[in-house]
Amino acid sequence: METPQPNSAYTYEPPPHAPGWWRFLSVLRPLLTPWRWLRRYLDRWLFQLHGTQAGSIVLAQRRIFILPSRYGTIYVAALLLMLTGSINYNLSLGFILTFMLAALGVNSILHTFRNLARLRISAGRAEAVFCGEHARFKLIFENTGALSRYSIGMTRDGRHDTYIDVAAGQSATACIDIPAPRRGIMRPGRITVFTRFPLGLCYAWAYADLDARCTVYPRIETQAPALPLPSAHHGLGLSHGLGQEDFAGLRSYSPGDSPRHVAWKAAAREQGLMTKQFSGRADTELWLDWRATPETLDTEARLSRLTRWVLDAHTASISFGLRLPEIELQPAAGDAQRERCLEALALFEHGRRT
Repeated sequence: METPQPNSAYTYEPPPHAPGWWRFLSVLRPLLTPWRWLRRYLDRWLFQLHGTQAGSIVLAQRRIFILPSRYGTIYVAALLLMLTGSINYNLSLGFILTFMLAALGVNSILHTFRNLARLRISAGRAEAVFCGEHARFKLIFENTGALSRYSIGMTRDGRHDTYIDVAAGQSATACIDIPAPRRGIMRPGRITVFTRFPLGLCYAWAYADLDARCTVYPRIETQAPALPLPSAHHGLGLSHGLGQEDFAGLRSYSPGDSPRHVAWKAAAREQGLMTKQFSGRADTELWLDWRATPETLDTEARLSRLTRWVLDAHTASISFGLRLPEIELQPAAGDAQRERCLEALALFEHGRRT
């Protein structure tokens, strides 16, 4: 069984084999509660962190923060040395050069801040991935101003950066790859949007916590056994709605139905999308059953095997269904059935601790 992950960003558990001094300090942890409350208050008031936000985010003035970069700090120190030398030796040209470079640094603050100001950020659709792969989250930047924005960076962990340029009056899409170590619904978390344009003397940044999600399917078993043997539909020779021989009527269209079975004449008569049904000998159906996996395997291993079977059945163009505890998906074929089964496996919670 999996151990639930802490939901709060301020929850921290001692590391394994913690030394004695850590365990002594852990007694004092309740005394740090007021400081944690103060930190949460500062995050909400100063950094405008209100949790996940739906829709788009506009980088207004209160969302953007700016400080000297490492090179900016060296630049300020050099200016102070130049000013000290000019004062000591009474160098008029030294004063002119120092103040001109200082004015250049002040102007870079304005341009660095303006490079982020009024940008609108929204989340795009993230494609589903398998456990162990990288989830790709899309961020859409809209520049409604008359100035182009250059070298806009994004990072989630501070180590891997992505940069884009956004032309004036245009939008641009950037992708951030985040490892997906667990199945289920994955969110990107807090993303830092930053820039050092134009001179690299200042570092301006803002936080974006968008309401984006990515479905992470279970890990694929590499050496799974062959698919279970398919069987006829309920063991009957004839079945309505699943055969391929005689026309049996119409039913409402469902996503994933074959375009060859759509009643296009009925659609032309403005009767809506309908799907043709046929009677005759039904195709053999394959049930991928949770009970068909060994009980000696843990939950994740059984889900990995079922994931492998779903992919193999879809590749072989077999009509298949999925049976899980408290969940049953009727047999069907096609991409829609594949996605439904994989999503059911990704969101399966049987045996998890809550």
